[in-house]
Amino acid sequence: MNIRALAIRIVQQFIRDKRTLALLFLAPLLILTLMKFVFAGQAVQPIIGITSLPPTAEEKLAQVGDGAELVAYDNEQDGRQALAEGKIDALLLWTDGGPSLTLEGSDPSKSRAVLLTLQTALQSGSPLADFKPNYLHGGPDMAPFDSFGPVLIGFFSFFFVFLLAGVSFLRERTSGTLERLLASPIRRSEIVLGYLAGFGLFTLLQASLIAWYSVDVLGMHMVGSIAAMLAVNLLLSLTALTLGTLLSSFAGSEFQIIQFIPIVIVPQAFFSGLFNLDAMHPLLQKLSYIMPLYYGADAMRGIMIRGEGWSDLTLDIAVLAGFSLAFALLNIVALKKHRAV
Repeated sequence: MNIRALAIRIVQQFIRDKRTLALLFLAPLLILTLMKFVFAGQAVQPIIGITSLPPTAEEKLAQVGDGAELVAYDNEQDGRQALAEGKIDALLLWTDGGPSLTLEGSDPSKSRAVLLTLQTALQSGSPLADFKPNYLHGGPDMAPFDSFGPVLIGFFSFFFVFLLAGVSFLRERTSGTLERLLASPIRRSEIVLGYLAGFGLFTLLQASLIAWYSVDVLGMHMVGSIAAMLAVNLLLSLTALTLGTLLSSFAGSEFQIIQFIPIVIVPQAFFSGLFNLDAMHPLLQKLSYIMPLYYGADAMRGIMIRGEGWSDLTLDIAVLAGFSLAFALLNIVALKKHRAV
């Protein structure tokens, strides 16, 4: 009887907790669906720009290059501009000295795919004689970890700050501290800004530690400004901080904070660029535009691999700042459910 009563009580608790039921049954289906689209999606084709190639060479490359998309440019300047903007993965042109290949280089897997396509053309006696590839970014020794390392920096910063902020703010509520603050003359906006400032100090220390460790200890590829990298990582952490405190307002326990991870954090990883977004369906790729980590990872890659400056990061920084501001304002509104002041 005791066992039966205990089992019935647990079943009833689960039935009343709709969030736990969703975590148990729906979250695994969501994650598996995302993995399906990521790992079994469209084939990723490298894009090769070509300029001034002899007709025989261009024809041969088109015959063997079924795994690559060829884009012809009227002149070298247009091709190099497209390469610098990341529209193509490589530029193949013909000069007086013969063929010249320049790889974009920020994604080693795409660089290898381009080289494989050209090597296949060479095996058939193509006029594409010996070529020594040049690299716009990175180099032949660039490891895959150097490519997705900047994304991991942003992901771990986002994940741990989100978790810390959510749990800490929840404890402020459950311990009665927040209730006492709301009973005082202090404004809701002052409460939110105060918490963000307090948590933000540790966020700054974490961002600094991660930046130093990644570059100086792990030797991660770094060609941009360490100050820009630190600023973007701090801004991404601030977004996670405001989002974590916001969602904690809708959680009644630390376990419920953990329940947000499969819904909020895991999709961020899939759409951050850690996996090739080109493999997904074009409509699904657009979901990345509402993921803060997508913009943070793009900025981190731009700084560390491509050496981009502040002017190149304007969009990513503006979007992250917009996310942070929006979540902070929603935090102020969410405090009304506890007590309007």
